[in-house]
Parts: sequence; C-alpha cells; structure tokens
Amino acid sequence: MQKGFSRYKTLYKTFSEKPVRSTCGLCQIGCGILIHVVGGRVTKIEGDLEHPLNRGKLCVKGKRAMDYLYHPQRLRAPLKKSKNGNWNPITWREAINEIAEGMNRIKKKYGAKSVVFMRGAAKGLQDDYLSRFANAFGSPNITSMGHVCFIPRKVASDITYGYYAIGDLEHPPGCIIVWANNVSETLHHVYERIKEAKKKGSFLIVIDPLRTDVAKLADIWVKIRPGTDLALALGIIYVIVDESLYDAEFIDKYTIGFEELQKEIRRYDLDIIEKITDVSSGLIKEVARVYAKKRPSVIQWGNGIDHTVHNFQTARAICILRAISGNLGVPGGDMYFSPPAIKKRGIPELTLQDLVPLEEREKRIGGAGFMLPSIFYALPQLVIDAILKGDPYEVKCVYIQGGNFLLTYPNARKVYEALKKVELLIVSDHFMTPTAHLAHYVLPAATFFEFDSLVLPPYSLPVLSIQQKVVQTSSVKSDYEILRDLSKPLGFGDLFWEEEKECLDNILSPLGITFDNFRETGIMSGKPMPHNHVNHGFPTDSGKVEIYSKKLKEWGYDPIPSIDVERVLSSRLDTNYPFILTSLKRSYFRHSGGKNIDALRKKYPEPLVLIHPNVAKSLGIKEGSYVYVETNLGRIIQKVRIEPHMHENTVYVDYGWYFPEKNAGELFGWDKANINILIGDDPPYGEEFGTPNLRAIPCKITPILDL
Repeated sequence: MQKGFSRYKTLYKTFSEKPVRSTCGLCQIGCGILIHVVGGRVTKIEGDLEHPLNRGKLCVKGKRAMDYLYHPQRLRAPLKKSKNGNWNPITWREAINEIAEGMNRIKKKYGAKSVVFMRGAAKGLQDDYLSRFANAFGSPNITSMGHVCFIPRKVASDITYGYYAIGDLEHPPGCIIVWANNVSETLHHVYERIKEAKKKGSFLIVIDPLRTDVAKLADIWVKIRPGTDLALALGIIYVIVDESLYDAEFIDKYTIGFEELQKEIRRYDLDIIEKITDVSSGLIKEVARVYAKKRPSVIQWGNGIDHTVHNFQTARAICILRAISGNLGVPGGDMYFSPPAIKKRGIPELTLQDLVPLEEREKRIGGAGFMLPSIFYALPQLVIDAILKGDPYEVKCVYIQGGNFLLTYPNARKVYEALKKVELLIVSDHFMTPTAHLAHYVLPAATFFEFDSLVLPPYSLPVLSIQQKVVQTSSVKSDYEILRDLSKPLGFGDLFWEEEKECLDNILSPLGITFDNFRETGIMSGKPMPHNHVNHGFPTDSGKVEIYSKKLKEWGYDPIPSIDVERVLSSRLDTNYPFILTSLKRSYFRHSGGKNIDALRKKYPEPLVLIHPNVAKSLGIKEGSYVYVETNLGRIIQKVRIEPHMHENTVYVDYGWYFPEKNAGELFGWDKANINILIGDDPPYGEEFGTPNLRAIPCKITPILDL
C-alpha cells in the first residue's frame, strides 16, 4: 500500500497543472471526468469534453462528487459495535481478523450457505469481486437487485435476439419512444442526445404516467396507468399486425414464430387494452402507426419496466415490437454495438462461480421455482424470510457491500427485524447509514477517487473508461482490498491478486495492454454494427430473432408474451385503497445516497408526494401541506406537491429517503418517509425473476391536520 501511495505522490506533482482523466462513480452511467489535484488534494472536477458518452456534461450530483470525498461524516476507520451499542474505532488488522474468525466459526457450525453476501447498487467490478469472494468462501447465496433493475430487459433481449440493443440516437431516428424511462432525471447523456435528435426532426413519443421533462418535449405523451406496460406493448403489436405495418421481408428472413404471434395477439382487443392501460384505442393506434411508419425508430426503455411481476414478458414484447417493425439492427434503430474486447464482467474466470458445485448452487435461497434456470442469484426477499424463519435453513451472517437495504428493499420493517437478528452483520460503505448502524462491524470503503478501476456501462453506449486513484484519505480501502485482506485469514488468499491493478491487467489482457498502458488514453469506444445480422445472423440458438421461444417453452414459461386480462382487471378493485402508488427518482440522489450532501439537500430538502389537483381538491389537501400515504403495510409522511400533468389516480412518492441530520439512535428517521414501508414482498412474484410488485400498489392519502 505504501509503495503504491508513493507512486501517486509522484502523480500529484505530474498532474498539478494537468488534470487526471477518470470516470465518475456516483452511479453506473460512467461519465468521463477530469480531476484536478494539487498537493495531494482534489481541488476541482469537471466533465471530460473528449469523453464520447457525456461529452463534458455532468449531472447535478456528479458536480458535487468532491462533497462525498471530503464530507466531515465520512467513515475513515473500521468501527466495531460494543455491547452497549456504542461504536468504537479499531484497526484494520483487528477488524479483518475478528470478522474472519466470526465467518469461519459460523461456516463450521452451520455451513457456508448460512453466510449471505448482499450487493448494493455499485454495478461495477466491485460486484464481481464480491461474487468471487462468496464463491471462494463456498456460499451460493449472493443477492442481486438485478431482478428489479436491468437484468429482466437484458435476459429478454438475449433470449429474443441474442444481444442488448442500444438506440442509435445519432443517426437520427425518425421516431423515438421513451418508455418508462425518466431520462431527464436519471440518464442525462441520453436526454441530451434525444434533445439533439428532436432538433433534427425526430418524432418523440413518451410513455409515462407523469409529464416528465422529456415528456414536455414530446409530440405524443401517453399517460399510461402505472404497471400496465405489458398490455400497452401487446396493444401496439396488435395494431401493427392487424394493419400489416410490419416489415414482412425482415420477418421472413430473420425471425421465427411470427405466425404464432399472429394467433396469440388476436386475444387482445384494443377495447380490453384501453380498460387495462387507461390509454384510448385511438391513441394506441396512433403510436403504433407513427412508430412503424417513421422508420428507423428507437425505443429507449427504462427501469420502470423492471418493477412489476410482468417485467420479463414486457421486455420480451418490446423486443418483439422492435423486430417485427424492422427497427432492429439498422442505423437509426435499436442496434448491436460491439464493446471493446476486454474480459467480460461476470465470466467464471472472474467470479469463480465454478468453485460452488451446481448441486450446491441450486440450494441457494429462492433457487427453485422463482426464476429462469439461467439466473443464479439468491432472491433478496426470501433471504430476509430465511433469516427470520430459518427456512429453508439458518442464515447467521450477512455481508453487505454498498447497500442501504432498510431504504431500498421492500417490506422495510421486516428487513429491519431480519438484520437485527443475524449473528454477524458486516457493512462496507462510505457513511453511517441506517442499515450500517444495525451492523456489528462497519468498514470504511474508498470512493471512486481512491482506487483504480475500469468502467464499462452495462446498458449504454459501450465506452470503456479509466478510473484512476488520485488521493488516499485516512485508512479507507477499496472493496477489492477489503475482500482480498479478508480472504487471507479465511484460507483462500491465493485466489486474489495482491494488487487490484493486477486484476485490471488481466481484464485488459485480450487487448494486449496493461492498466498502466491504458492510462495514456483512458477511453476506448465500442463500434456500432449496423446490419450485422445480414452476414452473421442473430446470436440465438436458431440464428434468428425468436419471437416464439422454444427455450422458454422447454423451461415451462410463456413462449410468447401474454397477460391474464381478468386477473389484471380484478386486482384493481380496492375501495379502501383507491389510488395507485408508484415511485419517483430524482437527479439529485442515487437511491438513498446523497441525502447527507448539503448542496444537494438545499436544492431538494425533503421528500415530495405528487398528487393530481382533482384528488387534492376532493380530499381538502393544499400545496405544501403534509399527508399520510398508506397501504395495508403501514404509512409514511411526505410533503405535497400538486401536479396537474399526471395520471389522475396515481400518487407519486419520493424514493430512498432518510434524514442523516437526525439522531443515529433513531436510525436517522429511516421509517418516517420511506416508501418501502408501504411496499410488500409477498408472492405472487414474477415467474421468471422472482420480482415482487414495486409499482401500481393500492394506497390511500390522508391529510395531516396537526403536524
């Protein structure tokens, strides 16, 4: 460590006038930045104009990244909780040895699977490092939030046409559909490209219950009922098939299963789709015709699709829509982009997944009957149940890496009881969060300024970017260093490289370069591959787009997307909870992160619930007042903002709120405004990923008269 730090002292001198090229790590996008360092201290960051992803622009939280690095409440030493509940600083050696001793003791008594490894929202190489550690330890229980974020769309894409398609917004497209994706708040680089395409003549359609900033630019705003995206996708397919708006030549040459689709789609009369979605049949027809006729067209989809039990089949339906309309694999459409030829994240060489035998892997919590056979994570909500009930076996130790699960897991009060119960809870994080405060040990993790890495966004333009260590504050360690150090007393230290950079060299080895070589440029872009299917087909079992999936049929799942109309309509009837609960993410924060950054809180000081004026009037609610939002699980308090441009029966609740300024003993007010107090984790789950419904939940609103 000291030798490496000396090398960076030299870098400080070298770059005192010249900024260091790196990548922002506050979210998964991978925006290029330039870091100015003077005297071993970061003095300024700015967007990298030469970076092809963000082209010099940073979001509001990215501009405040230094505030995370030098925050006075930053964790700077390992902490151990005493019997009376106080936190005491300890050395890294003490922390590593005591944690390893506890994990070994539990493993010996209850087996490796009694130790669960829970990942937060990093979505970088840190996730693979934790998988590597868990597999080396012998536990099949590695949780992931993939079942509610990106993975349903990724797997649906792979099964349908073999790759994750990315919209070619530069062309520009004739039509852009932004579907369940608040790009103006969460994907600023995509938002900028959409605005540019709009200026060049692209027709813009936005499908969202709320008139977001991108919806304000739209030629057509589709005010859909939350949670009904699958029905709308089937309705659009119905129109395209019924009016012969499909690309017959593409279908004939490059797809299988179109005849089966034609038969299945006849079940969905537009009057039924209108009842489910609250979108008129006339508007559905207009959207379908514009999308199919103004080719090439792009569908920019988002995380909102992932948050219901229908996530996988919704994604499949949108994939099929891209294909039959002739908008797949063409310039200005949704295309395959070839990534830089590095070793891919998640490969067995990196994660060591083969160290856990398949028969043991199948014993993971939630492993049977809740997800596709190709998915190997433990299901988070069932891990929580296993801790509380000991079924299917005891869970005694939980290692959390960068996750504040009291705020981000559904049924938060149950999560609270579970985390309090475990025998050994370890949390690696930057700050003392409500979740970290429940732990027995808290380990101070490095920020992206403090360790080297490689960044390749999972669902954006494939730009490989360098992340460079420029400072070392106190005795924080990167997640890699923490896991490497823990691996030694646990008996598998030989499975971790001594230096993190050696791992990065290994990942870059197919390119014939090292990480130090990569410092010279720091950026490597993938390539768009228009019409790749003409010469190479599609990378599926059949070599074609699989509208009808034999693989899904063999696994026991719907081979063509479908919806149970009667079940969907009947689930809407609840007179006690007449409104529709859904959530909203703001650009100032990533999940629960950033609530302790003063500059961000000044811009957005407290959580807001959006209510339609008609609802507010009927309940006697005024702008700026406070209300209870309640479901059958509990109630929370948020401040009212009256919003006329939204689906009338919907209630938008701010997500990820706790109050770092409050007392730590009360867990920083974790349950006051936390939407996950209201959201359940009970079945029925999505059949393919075990996803509970995180949106479209019945709720009610009550004015607070005496707050």
